[in-house]
Amino acid sequence: MFTIPELPYELDALEPFISAKTMDFHYHKHHQTYINNLNNLIADTQFAPMSLEDIIKQTYGSDEYKAIFNNAAQAWNHTFFWNSMSPAGGKITDSEIEDHIIRDFGSFEKFRADFKREALEQFGSGWIWLVKNKQGILEIIKTSNADTPIVHSLKPLITCDVWEHAYYLDYQNRRADFVEAFLDHLMVINNLKQL
Repeated sequence: MFTIPELPYELDALEPFISAKTMDFHYHKHHQTYINNLNNLIADTQFAPMSLEDIIKQTYGSDEYKAIFNNAAQAWNHTFFWNSMSPAGGKITDSEIEDHIIRDFGSFEKFRADFKREALEQFGSGWIWLVKNKQGILEIIKTSNADTPIVHSLKPLITCDVWEHAYYLDYQNRRADFVEAFLDHLMVINNLKQL
């Protein structure tokens, strides 16, 4: 049985950019519901002993197991999103990370502009990701609904949740303002150390 992972900060730690009220609903309602649904769906099945990542990879693209995939992937995506943010985020303090971004985007400003554009062009619900592709190049991708880079042989480095529940209480329909707050004040890239 899966349990919801602890947040890496307090519910109010991302204020004023994401309110404690939004975090409470998003974490305790949305994320917890995915965990609960997944546990109910996999009880007494071949998926019960598997890791979350294995469940996602085994059920991806299957009509029969679509509900399992959706809940497992959403649980995984949300955990990754929480860890893509920090109260001290929004800046690059590691020269290795900066070098990779400059190499693949030209500048941090270009990366930021591309990330924001992709977030605004995502139609409907989904996620914006910074990933490392098979060639070792960093790129920005969009995924819809529960889709996730780990089923496409891509290594995710950060993600921004652009489902409306991620920002609507604080920003209403102003997705651009939410994405700017994410980039300028919250985003933290931890995983480039593993490149």
